[in-house]
Order: sequence, then C-alpha cells, then structure tokens
Amino acid sequence: MPPYVRKVKTASGATAVQIAQTVHGRRKILEHLGSAHSEDELAALIATAKTKINSGQEEIGLGFAQPAAGGTDAIIAAHRSELLWNTLTDAYARLGFDQVGDDTFRTLVAARLVEPTSKLDTIGVVAELGVTAPHLSSIKRALARCAERDYRSQIAAACWAHVTADGGPGVAVVLYDLTTLYFEAEYEDRLRKVGMSKERRVDPQITVGLLVARDGFPLDVHVFEGNKAETTTLIPVVTGFQTRHSIKNMIVVADAGMLSAANLNALEDAGLEFIVASRTSKAPKELEEHFGVKGTHVPDDGVVELTRQMGQGPHQRNRRVVWHYSFERYRRDNRTLNAQVARAQRVADKSESLKKQRFVTVSGKQVGVDEDLVARARDAAGFKGYVTNIDPATMDGHTIVAAYRDLWRVEQSFRMAKSDLAARPIFHRRRDSIEAHLTIVFAALAIARDLQNATGYSIKKIIQHLRRIHTVVVDVNGHQITARTPLDADATAILDALKSRH
Repeated sequence: MPPYVRKVKTASGATAVQIAQTVHGRRKILEHLGSAHSEDELAALIATAKTKINSGQEEIGLGFAQPAAGGTDAIIAAHRSELLWNTLTDAYARLGFDQVGDDTFRTLVAARLVEPTSKLDTIGVVAELGVTAPHLSSIKRALARCAERDYRSQIAAACWAHVTADGGPGVAVVLYDLTTLYFEAEYEDRLRKVGMSKERRVDPQITVGLLVARDGFPLDVHVFEGNKAETTTLIPVVTGFQTRHSIKNMIVVADAGMLSAANLNALEDAGLEFIVASRTSKAPKELEEHFGVKGTHVPDDGVVELTRQMGQGPHQRNRRVVWHYSFERYRRDNRTLNAQVARAQRVADKSESLKKQRFVTVSGKQVGVDEDLVARARDAAGFKGYVTNIDPATMDGHTIVAAYRDLWRVEQSFRMAKSDLAARPIFHRRRDSIEAHLTIVFAALAIARDLQNATGYSIKKIIQHLRRIHTVVVDVNGHQITARTPLDADATAILDALKSRH
C-alpha cells in the first residue's frame, strides 16, 4: 500500500500530521512532520506531507526530488523565533541601548541572553533563531569598536537614565560588591593575575566590581587586575560614578571586604553616606563592655548601638556601629562554635595534632581550651554588625539592617552573570577584548534584570517560554501562509506584563 497522510489528535488538542504506510496489515509511521494548532498550520503540514509522498522517493526523510507534475509544492520559506527576538531587541531599545548605533553589538547582546557561548558559536545560535547572523569578521570589528568608542559608558549612561526616570528605583542607595572570573591560562599577564579567588582557584583571574541600584539593576561595571585588594576597588568605582552623574546625596552599601578606615573616610569626604558590614571577629570584644553594663539579653531582631574609633592619628573618626541580633543566626553560629570548641578540645587532649585552631591556648608545654574566649564568642553569637555614618535620626538601627540586606541583589546579579549569561569562560586574552566581552555581559544583565522585574519570571524561564513560539512561513504553489505556534499561559503572562508597562 502506498504512503498516505495520517492525522492524529494529541493530548494537548493539537493535530499531529504523519506520513504512514500499511505493510503486511500493520501501520508503519515513516515520518512525523509536526503538530498543528490552527487550520493554517494543518493545511501547511498536509501540503508538505503530500509533496513528500508525491516526490516518488523510495525512503522518506532522506531528501526528496522535485514533486511530480500536478503535485502540491509546499516549501518552508522561513522559520524564526520572532517573538523572542523582538522581545529582547525591544527591551534593548527601551533601555536606550540603541544609542550605541551598532547592530552587530545588539545582536551579540541579545544572543548572549538566548544562549551564551563563544563569539564563533554565536553565529549558529543567531541563525537558528531565523535572524540574519553576522560574519565572524563583523563580530571582531564590533568588539574593537566597543573598546574604541567606549560603548560601556554609553550603556551605563542609559542605565542611569532608566533608574532615575519616573517610576524607576532611583539611586538614593547603591550596592557594591566584587567577584572574580578565572581563566584557564598557564601564565599571568598585566591584567590576568593569580589572587584571592572567590572560587578557591589558583588560575590567573580578573576582579570585577559591580554597582547596582537597590532593585538589583546594574549601573556600572569595572575590571581590575586579578590580585587587586578588595578594599582598593571601592573608592575609584563609587567616586567615578558620583562624578559622572553629579551625585551629591547617595548611600553606598558594601560588605565587610570593603571595610577600612581609609575607605570610610574617603566616602565621607566625598559627601556620601555608607553602610558597610563589620567583620564578625569584632563582635566579642566590641559587645563585651555593653554586656557588662546591660547584660547579654537582646530580644530576637533587636539591635545594639555602639561607637567605634577607626583610623589612626588625625585620620581617626568615631563611627556608629549597629549590631543586630537574630535567634536563627544564633543557632547557626552556635553550631559552628560547638564544632570549633570540639576541635580545640581534641587538640588539648592530644588526639589531634597542634595546629591553628580557634580557642586553642598554649602556655609553655600546656595546651588547652581558652574558656574565656569561648564564653565571649557565645555571648556574641547571633550578632551581625554594620558600620555607618548615617545619623540615627535619619535611619534607625532596623532601617540600617534592612538597607544592608538588599546587598543580596548584587550577589544575585553576579550569579545571573556567571550562570545565565556565562560571563566565563572568556575566550579572549587581550584587555580590550575582555573589556568588550564584559560590556556585552553588562548590557545583557541590564536587559535580563529589566525583563525579570517587569514580568516576575527569571530570564531563563522567559527565554524558555518565548523560544518555543515559532513563526513559520510556508510557500504552497506560490502562495505564502504564515503560521505561529499558539501562546501558552506563561508566554501570554510574560507578554501581558510587558505590554502593561507601555
């Protein structure tokens, strides 16, 4: 029996179109052509099936000759992920990034959101989406233009305009943090250096500083040598940002890695306010006097206000320190302390070799556990400190703590850059190319944050839901039929959320 067109209803309500053949009384599926969700799609798939059957080939699916005279000629003229691409490029334009005026750069940014990969493989990603892909030479020229024309400053200016526009998060508070990106390279150079790795690696790396608004939207990114000390990155990033945008009033929030008397003095001298985490090692000694006067009891979510002298000589200044107590943090700290005390006891009992352990005390040949130090540490368990120059009348202790807690948004942006946008591996070794690569990641991160903030969906989910929506143009005997995959509930919700902003 010759092959024939078979239509089958699927569980989702679509109609699957297949080429089948009955051989010795048993049906054999020769090829599955797809599922139709509309009459136009069904007509196109049936026409394609008939073309393949009429082609007279002995084996379905290995290529077909021209259809026999009188047959129906159905050709897929175009196939693209139009909805996804338009969503990404519309966001690019809405954020003002099109002022860069570089179509290849825009393509690289959008493609990194879809499927982050090497610049060479990006060509295939773009082509698969049905978009005209740039040549590799065009990509290389775009990277060079990115560095030469300082696209990053233009992108950063657009980000500033976005956050300060009506309805934006504003920049009354900015959050700053650092991460490291390593290279699988054998030797160091002027930029890629072996340093303190947040991933505990010994490869050459670079250090990346990210400044974001309170909602996590990126504002600025800087690249430093891999062995650059954390404390030395804060001031050039923040003061440079302040100068570019003529900012007078702004609160800078950073973690304990940025804490130094010199940094805090420099921020204050620039007219800025700050909230910087205190190192937990300061807690036992700093809280001891307070406990001696007022006792150790602090209610859950309570705060203790103290003053700390920081700096030397003429640079010494009094700093307000807010210590916040959490019972949940206390339980975590206590578990850690119990493990540390147990290790110290094993050293004292000589069941474990003498090594640098917390709470171990050595007096002559006597090795023991420093019970006074343990007691002070237990009293300080559950506390986390914050150093600030903000007047208590402006922000009380709980407001200081709440502002600092937004710092997780920087960490989230770094995770997005490293995972969803695959900031590394970096297939470049020259500084200009590395800077251009991170400018692309910076712009992609801004778009990802914008889409996430607008829809409530992660950028990964947005890509997944919109990428499956295809626009197909089928030419049937000179007549073109355009069909699109129907929107599911998630795709509809994403598009409705984006439309509601206009």
